[in-house]
Amino acid sequence: MEVNPSVRPSLRPERRTQNSFLKSILIFTILISFTVLLVGGYWIFKEMAPRPKEVRSESGKVLMTKETIIGGQAVFQKYGLMDYGTVLGHGSYMGPDYTAEALKIYTEGMQEYKAKELYNKPFSQLSKDEKTIIRDKVIKEMRKNRYNPVTDVLVLTDAQVYGLEKVRDYYRDVFTNGDGWGLKKGLIKESDMPKAHRAWVADSDQIQQIADFFFWTAWLSSTPRIGDHITYTNNWPYYEDAGNTMSFSAMWWSGASVTILILFVGIILFFFYRYQLSMQEAYKEGQFPVIDLRKQPLTSSQVKSGKYFAIVAVLFFVQSMFGALLAHYYVEPDSFFGIKWIHDLLPFNIAKGYHLQLAIFWIATSWLGMGIFIAPLVGGHEPKKQGLLVDILFWALVVLVGGSMIGQWLGVNGYLGNSWFLLGHQGWEYIELGRIWQIILVVGMLIWLFIVFRGIKSGLKRESDKGGLIHLLFYSAIAVPFFYIFAFFMKPDTNFTMADYWRWWIIHLWVEGIFEVFAVVVIGFLLVQMKLVTKSSTVRALYFQFTILLGSGVIGIGHHYYYNGSAEIWIALGAVFSALEVIPLTLLILEAYEQYKMMRDGGVNFPYKSTFWFLISTAIWNLVGAGVLGFLINLPAVSYFEHGQFLTPTHGHGAMMGVYGMFAIAVLLYSLRNIVKPEAWNDKWLKFACWMLNIGLAGMIAVTLLPIGILQIKEAFEHGYWASRSPAFLQQDLVQTLLTIRAVPDTIFLIGVIVMMVFSVKSLFHLRKPTHGEEEALPVVDLTKEE
Repeated sequence: MEVNPSVRPSLRPERRTQNSFLKSILIFTILISFTVLLVGGYWIFKEMAPRPKEVRSESGKVLMTKETIIGGQAVFQKYGLMDYGTVLGHGSYMGPDYTAEALKIYTEGMQEYKAKELYNKPFSQLSKDEKTIIRDKVIKEMRKNRYNPVTDVLVLTDAQVYGLEKVRDYYRDVFTNGDGWGLKKGLIKESDMPKAHRAWVADSDQIQQIADFFFWTAWLSSTPRIGDHITYTNNWPYYEDAGNTMSFSAMWWSGASVTILILFVGIILFFFYRYQLSMQEAYKEGQFPVIDLRKQPLTSSQVKSGKYFAIVAVLFFVQSMFGALLAHYYVEPDSFFGIKWIHDLLPFNIAKGYHLQLAIFWIATSWLGMGIFIAPLVGGHEPKKQGLLVDILFWALVVLVGGSMIGQWLGVNGYLGNSWFLLGHQGWEYIELGRIWQIILVVGMLIWLFIVFRGIKSGLKRESDKGGLIHLLFYSAIAVPFFYIFAFFMKPDTNFTMADYWRWWIIHLWVEGIFEVFAVVVIGFLLVQMKLVTKSSTVRALYFQFTILLGSGVIGIGHHYYYNGSAEIWIALGAVFSALEVIPLTLLILEAYEQYKMMRDGGVNFPYKSTFWFLISTAIWNLVGAGVLGFLINLPAVSYFEHGQFLTPTHGHGAMMGVYGMFAIAVLLYSLRNIVKPEAWNDKWLKFACWMLNIGLAGMIAVTLLPIGILQIKEAFEHGYWASRSPAFLQQDLVQTLLTIRAVPDTIFLIGVIVMMVFSVKSLFHLRKPTHGEEEALPVVDLTKEE
């Protein structure tokens, strides 16, 4: 059938108009989302708990100062204790939540004081009615805010002072003799810091400072804001003896978020199908594009990206081994199968810091390596000296990984003195890097951005649409180093609540948001490059995905702010938008099915099967790990009892490894497939590795993390949050059994990791030779042309 040529010109303006509308919606969404986030951040700044200039007794005695509270926070960070336990529910899960623990000790101290004052007997010897009277008096006294914002002074009653002394005595014993679980004896030593002119840490005794910091978090968690009826932490942690019970807003917004989710699922699915906002196939049935890898162009910088992927696989292996060590510590907390020196060298907090930081390193390095690989394909040629820049960046990354790991070990062990923050362990979970290493990381990402820009510059110039596919790739690449800058907004003297606000900008927005945006663009680009989908439908689909991804994800960061001392409004914002985050993750399953069909249509000769296996895995874990498990714990009513328990790493493993890890492997295999000699490729081994990784990860979650998380939230509901985080809970026979049998799925997962590592390292010895030199035009698809 002959097509009337007059039809074609009429379609182009319509397409441009549609994309212009989608661009406008996306820009509006981004502006509104970040405006809400920044205004909400200002609200946090105004509403967060004060750190008084002085804390005094009723007689006027100075008990602690702002400097010692800040110093205690610095001590907590300096020794990497956020990678052992938690404060305000944020951190690691081997140790206690120090806020909940201190609150219990503080409350019991006040009860003991009141019992002796009123009945001249210990609290344990009182009758049931007498205990009720004492509990009511303690709650009433605790929940009166005696902070004077004019004088910047907090006054504690005599009973509160007694509670403070009990907290100090308890932590002096813990940090001197160990906690009987995973904390080493004598961890905090005065000899680790100079006697005078200390950086961040006050001049007084460090153990007393950290105890005062923990007491401050207990005070703010049990004291209402001035003029309010709930505490600075919105009544978290759950502990009835301190008057902490779930607020109305947590209950209401849990239900409201589910209701709004159902509404928006219908609305978004309507627009998705009504306007065909998915990527459309570019080939007809039976005419799948023929991809001959031997004829694929290859440049020097692309070949050099191979060593990035080998390092990625090695780091993945090392990171997984640290994960296995951490899992073992939950069963045997002070040694590794009786080998004490391993625990002495790599205690839980150091191993946990390495485990998290290496995950970010290998995943990010894989994505950066893929960016280097695709740059010449986008620009159509290899810029001069591109290979040299790739080598420089590689060695900068090697220095960063090695140097930061050494620095973290030295810092936690107290060998760096005042330089602990600059060169050692900065003290924030997921942002363990000392400040110097952070600077090197940003410099490395800027070098990478420069490499990518040089590679795609000619494509940017040829693409007239500033919102086209190549420009979207460039914008997302710019966002990678830009959004890490917010890590520099935190210092050891930053109020913990405000620091946590910025910390989640890195974890949630940088890792989970910006990298995901970059990933979505890259998938679209690769599918267009392989002539599997049309460019016009891909660009349209990307705008739609970005709108719902950023529209929900940016404000969805609020689920991290429910109970860390932020304003109550974040319960509403976090609940609603966190629920909506499930929608774009669910839609990716539809995209995964389309990818599966493409792989099936490609037949036995389709060379990128391994990449598609991991892309499909990514989509499934996006729904299960990030979507379903994330939705479960992000409901405020659930989070109130669960915050900082095993259901969090249940979601964390499913999202971090299942989504970002699987995608990192997918792009690694795509890049290697093009630079490794076809005869040296073995899809059977990679399919085996894919199954091992998926089965192992699912086993970790289903066999251990999820059931323990359910038991733990039940423990918190029945006995108070502190009980669910005590070593006694982890030492229960059932919990120990579940922790022990985790060795089975862990071993399955490690087999997959080892196969991936051997394959990737072996690939370095079977690389193709470059087919094109610098500035030589490559025979690639010109994505700047209209279809």
